[in-house]
Amino acid sequence: MGVHGVKAVFFDLDNTLVDTAAAGQRAIEEVPPLAASPLKVINALQSKHRCGEGEARAICDKVQAKLLRECHDPARTCITDLRISHWEEAIQETIGGEANRNLAAECYFLWKTTRLQHLTLAEDTRGMLTELRKGVRLLLLTNGDRQTQREKIEACACQPYFDAIVVGGEQKEEKPAPSIFHYCCDLLGVQPAECVMVGDSLDTDIQGGLNAGLKATVWLNKAAITPVDTSPVPHYIISSVLDLPAVLQKMEHKIDANSGTDHMASSNE
Repeated sequence: MGVHGVKAVFFDLDNTLVDTAAAGQRAIEEVPPLAASPLKVINALQSKHRCGEGEARAICDKVQAKLLRECHDPARTCITDLRISHWEEAIQETIGGEANRNLAAECYFLWKTTRLQHLTLAEDTRGMLTELRKGVRLLLLTNGDRQTQREKIEACACQPYFDAIVVGGEQKEEKPAPSIFHYCCDLLGVQPAECVMVGDSLDTDIQGGLNAGLKATVWLNKAAITPVDTSPVPHYIISSVLDLPAVLQKMEHKIDANSGTDHMASSNE
């Protein structure tokens, strides 16, 4: 599928191509698919520390909140140590007592392993990527720690669908810095004005695409409820990543209708 003026599409990974948030929640609630024994994080907390189900859920909620606020400096600590500390702190904050690093580590590794097993690239998404790649080059651009993101990429087996994969934790700067987008352009041999960025984060994906001067930004808003004061303003809004081909077609029609001038700024569809 060729699109006039578009030579490459950059995709975010987490909560864009794969539902990382849902996988993380399932890792807390469910038994690991390949587990030898019926153990999940909440069960581990109840059996190992004799805390009630309410306390166990409170610990998990606190860990999820810490992950959302996480600031990781790989020069100072490894991601494994940092995330075990999240669990250790959450356990202490909820039930008190002495720090229990062993229990925290057990919970973290159980959560991590189960989350990876639940990370999948849906069949319809695979089909869409396969079709898109017939006409444009595709690049996966994800922020985050190198080890963590590479493990996710391996788990969902998305490598065959992309011409290149770029992990922010392996670069000098991450999204929304223009430099990482320009690095992606250089990898594919294209210009920023020939590229489209697709992602769920206004702060990193959309702002980054705008900062780098890409042709268009496409915001994945699964809630399908657009805030009145959305900022930054994406060129396009979709509720499913599967809507992207239709957006690219709209871009092509706009170019044709305007004799090569693509007026997309107000096309928040």
